[in-house]
Amino acid sequence: MTKTLTEADLRQFSGSEHWYRHGLVRSVVYTDGAKHVADAGGAYWLLDEIALAQRFIEAVAAEPFQVWKLQLGEGHSAMLTCEDGNGKTVFKKAIEFTDFPLKEITLWFTDNTILLPSEY
Repeated sequence: MTKTLTEADLRQFSGSEHWYRHGLVRSVVYTDGAKHVADAGGAYWLLDEIALAQRFIEAVAAEPFQVWKLQLGEGHSAMLTCEDGNGKTVFKKAIEFTDFPLKEITLWFTDNTILLPSEY
């Protein structure tokens, strides 16, 4: 699959017309923008990481507002972090390999919804 996600793509999203239910964690939904990231960036795994953390990582689930950042490192590695919205890191995970097309991306999680910051 060719990954076509660009920064310009992300700027087109403000609000969402549709909400999509996550397949593994049914209480979590995601917006048009998050779906576009998953489709064009080959990153359904990223939505899975965020959704599964809500169920299995207590420190993450305790935060009503979350800022998720994926930052690519050397080679094809990356670091996924979750902050509480005030800059405090509550979760961090090293990703050994990813072919995500952007150097970094930020997604928010609030009210059981994964969304782009511009969709808030």
